[in-house]
Amino acid sequence: MLKKILLVLVVLLVLAGLLWWWRVWLPLDEAAQQIMPDTAPQDYALQDDSRIQVPATLELVPRPYNPLKNVYWGELHVHTTESMDAIIFGTTATIEDAYRFARGEPLRSPGGELMQLSRPLDFVAITDHAEGFGTRARCGEPDLTIYERVNCWIMVTPGYTTALFAQNRLTRMAVEPDLAHPAGVYRNRSRAPRQRFPICRGEREERCLQNAASDWARYIDLADRHNEPGVFTTFVGYEFSPPLERGGKHHRNVIFNGGDLPPRAISSIDVRNAIELWRGLEDTCTDDCDFLTIPHNMNKGWGLFYSRHTYDGGTYTEDDWRLRMRREPLAEMYQVKGASECALGVGATDEECAFEQILKPCEQGQEGGCALQSSFVRQGLKIGMQLERELGFNPMAFGFIAATDAHNANPGDAEEWDFVGKLGAVSSPALRRLRVREEMPDDSQILMDHGSGGLAAVWAEENSRDALFDGMKRREAYATSGPRIGLRFFAGWDFDETIAGDGDAIALAAAGGVAMGGVLQPADGQAQSPTFFVWASADWLSAPLQRIQVVKGWIDAQGETHERVRDVVCADGLEVDENTGRCPDNGASVDTATCELRGDSGAEQLMAAWRDEDFDASQGAFYYVRAIQNPTCRWSTYDAIRLGREPDPRVPATIRERAWSSPIWIDPQG
Repeated sequence: MLKKILLVLVVLLVLAGLLWWWRVWLPLDEAAQQIMPDTAPQDYALQDDSRIQVPATLELVPRPYNPLKNVYWGELHVHTTESMDAIIFGTTATIEDAYRFARGEPLRSPGGELMQLSRPLDFVAITDHAEGFGTRARCGEPDLTIYERVNCWIMVTPGYTTALFAQNRLTRMAVEPDLAHPAGVYRNRSRAPRQRFPICRGEREERCLQNAASDWARYIDLADRHNEPGVFTTFVGYEFSPPLERGGKHHRNVIFNGGDLPPRAISSIDVRNAIELWRGLEDTCTDDCDFLTIPHNMNKGWGLFYSRHTYDGGTYTEDDWRLRMRREPLAEMYQVKGASECALGVGATDEECAFEQILKPCEQGQEGGCALQSSFVRQGLKIGMQLERELGFNPMAFGFIAATDAHNANPGDAEEWDFVGKLGAVSSPALRRLRVREEMPDDSQILMDHGSGGLAAVWAEENSRDALFDGMKRREAYATSGPRIGLRFFAGWDFDETIAGDGDAIALAAAGGVAMGGVLQPADGQAQSPTFFVWASADWLSAPLQRIQVVKGWIDAQGETHERVRDVVCADGLEVDENTGRCPDNGASVDTATCELRGDSGAEQLMAAWRDEDFDASQGAFYYVRAIQNPTCRWSTYDAIRLGREPDPRVPATIRERAWSSPIWIDPQG
């Protein structure tokens, strides 16, 4: 009898093992084989990079001091092997590799592809996740316990670890939906701070804190060593990264200036919310120290970013709003994980809101993986005007930048033809970027969800930490989707529409008004609209410009907000249609078999000056401009050419790259 029982138990164990092997191990192994660096060479062998014409890398030409300001190009959000979600994707490139890449040197992606900028950057901040500082400091030591060795293996081993991480990404921190809650409106909830990695808990915590301080000191030292005023500026920075449900983000990059920086980086393990982050930094960043924070992926913040609530379920007070206004002058409104400008059907009817935007309006009971009302910068700007009515100041008067958020130590690598994905060997080589997993939603597919990222542009008198940081603080900055489109935007009452034909237009506009990021306050009795002046120049390595648009938002006497989008100047001598407010199509196109531009339409430069016919000096308002190019190939089309296949019809073969200025505000309250 006992033998029969044992036999049955053995059979059950074998069957259970086979079931586990079939249901768990085989899918995990298949996923790991598709994303690990060891198998990347066989995938890379399938592509022919010679099919893509890539421009030669140019040298950086330093520019002299300019009282009217130069535009400087940079990256304020990039990761190296120091971030755990980079090393488990196979990234081995270091902080110093990233600095060298930013200055024009080539690197190989974890999937074997060549990465190189067409032009070096002017400035950069390396922003690895602060939550990982100090966690791997001892992983190479010989006296580790078995427990510590397992922890280290998990933190540094790509492939199976990555597959496990990806498998539960969408269910992590899951909450029960409230079917009675209005669709698309953020539902407040409490969240606990992040936990330390297992290797840093209990008696090991103090040692990890010391190691984290050492890591942070190394970041500061490397940034100082690579900083070359006038030529190449490095900012010390890091990412503050509290997670959200369904793979969402409530992340901010912290950028410092000064020579007396805090002794340690405050992470989401140390504090419960962004308010405590800002307070902690104000307590420790004193004397020769200043800082600002830049939120990113508001589109995937599931409505939290521009709500009135904090990560841990609290509600902003007036003092909290003042703190945010003081410390958060910019928002990263475009990067690899899509656009955070606006979403169709979520307070916006603007067709350009579909640009690199995969999220659809939320349905009843859906609280993530969709577009919520307070997830986008245009909505945030409107909410800021409503808060100003209540508080007497606008805590959400922020400017725009863009970035890559690349995890390959390749800052500024936003050109469509050079895109290797952001996820190490998970997204490189090309076959892996184009692979669609049918069991995953569209917003978790690289092909559909990822763009090539963008760049930050800052207007400053010279390329130095102080000048660039001041430019960021006054919001005289803008975002592009990758190309280096020149863009200036002014408004004022001391110049008129004839400025567009004046050879000294920039000097006149700077003297007679405010630049992007500025605030205009109507004088008593002022009824006439200020004159708005915009100038844009095309990136000669990309495509000519097609048009410039102005986006206006305003608040009426009842506290309701509104928006309107109108083209203000068209290329090729075309005129704005008075009925639609849009430029006619100029016929520009692309040969998607080669990515060569067709025809000669478009403009190398566009400028316009105008007044707002519907201006009301009693209404708070904001205005920002978009400069839009002729179409060019999307990164996925370049990859299709490399692999000798047709572009995937699930995504556009071409896109219209663009630049977004920071807003100018009309503030009747003063």
